[in-house]
Amino acid sequence: MTSLVQLDSLLAPHVAGSLPGPRSAEFLARQQTYESNARSYPRRLPIALQEASGSLVRDVDGNVFIDFLAGAGVLSLGHNHPELVAVVTDQLGVLTHGLDFPTPVREAFVEAQLSMLPAGMRDRMKIHFCGPTGANAVDAALKLCKTATGRGDVVSFQGGFHGSSHAAMALTGLVSQKRPVPNGMPGVHFFPYSYCARCPIGLSPDSCATNCAEVLERALTDGNGGVPLPAAVVMEMVQGEGGVIPATKEFARRVRSLTRELGIPLVVDEVQTGCGRSGTWFAFEQYGIEPDVVIASKALSGIGTPVALIIYDAALDVWAPGAHTGTFRGNQLAFAAGAAAVEIIRRDGVLDNVVRRGEQIADRLKPLLDDPWVSEVRGQGLMWGIEFADPKNGRPAGGLAAAVQAAALRGGLIVELGGRDDCVVRMLPPLNVTAGIVEAACSILLTAIRTAKATHREA
Repeated sequence: MTSLVQLDSLLAPHVAGSLPGPRSAEFLARQQTYESNARSYPRRLPIALQEASGSLVRDVDGNVFIDFLAGAGVLSLGHNHPELVAVVTDQLGVLTHGLDFPTPVREAFVEAQLSMLPAGMRDRMKIHFCGPTGANAVDAALKLCKTATGRGDVVSFQGGFHGSSHAAMALTGLVSQKRPVPNGMPGVHFFPYSYCARCPIGLSPDSCATNCAEVLERALTDGNGGVPLPAAVVMEMVQGEGGVIPATKEFARRVRSLTRELGIPLVVDEVQTGCGRSGTWFAFEQYGIEPDVVIASKALSGIGTPVALIIYDAALDVWAPGAHTGTFRGNQLAFAAGAAAVEIIRRDGVLDNVVRRGEQIADRLKPLLDDPWVSEVRGQGLMWGIEFADPKNGRPAGGLAAAVQAAALRGGLIVELGGRDDCVVRMLPPLNVTAGIVEAACSILLTAIRTAKATHREA
């Protein structure tokens, strides 16, 4: 059998027969028997994975797919980057788990992360390591801001996603996720986000550049507005699970100006956008703002070894020892890989590649702008979404998006869904993806859209 590394260089996605294949079907059946009903990805992507390299994965039946899910954005340098594998392998024989004791590799990781901040932030920010998930880092950010301000309410935005822990779920806009879990964290107030394709306050796209920020401003400055001065405003610069929705620059800047004026810490959730996915290390850099707290997780190690942290203004550092802990906050393997990943990203010009490949995707998807079923194609760097809507009524066409995802998988491409009613087909390629892989993936996707439209009728 040809090695996957060879296949990566040959750009050879290949699917034989129906999906799932017979061996994958066996794995999926056993998973259904023994694992929680909460499993999600294999329901729409019915494959069992065998191995991976770079931008390609092979399932247990020998089918090869271009992976534009990349561990939900975790694998910033693709599967099994050889240099990161070597670094992690070396670290395995030195130290793997260190709680929050200082270690040389931990210090190298901290220095690497701080060095990637804008110059004006590097000397005034501190890092706190959390449990190994982005959701835990969201919890930590809330606790930090509540402790520092003495206030308890929090502002979040409609359409946002911040994780599945109890507190992070409370900040998430998706109602169906919260409905089965009564007594969520109180004190969360949701405000409209600058989603101009579907203006949340019903204005035309030409007139709503900053009106969403006005809604927040009026509520927080009106003594009868009903919202106490919050401990934090939590915002994604690009709503990922919400459907790849970049905030408008006017909206983001106005929110930052308002929070600074009122003394409210601005927390930017960069769990999905961080570590280069937007084309800059953090997405907030493209908006000309500086948040008080940055949440990062997914791609910090570059290879999928888990680590999560918050980076915050030292003025907020009022915690007592042990105020937020986590047994796995000392993952030395993640630290070693993460420090090396920063070096590789700088050395290989990976952020420049993100910008160029993002431009390539935008160009290849231009034909979709004339498709009546496509309401918008949008993205930033290597984070892209195609939103499908019924041209008769503008309603989200989640059924068509699911059909596109299924057709893409049969063509050898793994993509994700998101947005309202899962009507957005999402792409999260590795940041070092090649032009050839992008070309092949876009060709598969455009064919999948034509195939899905020919066979699917929205209810």
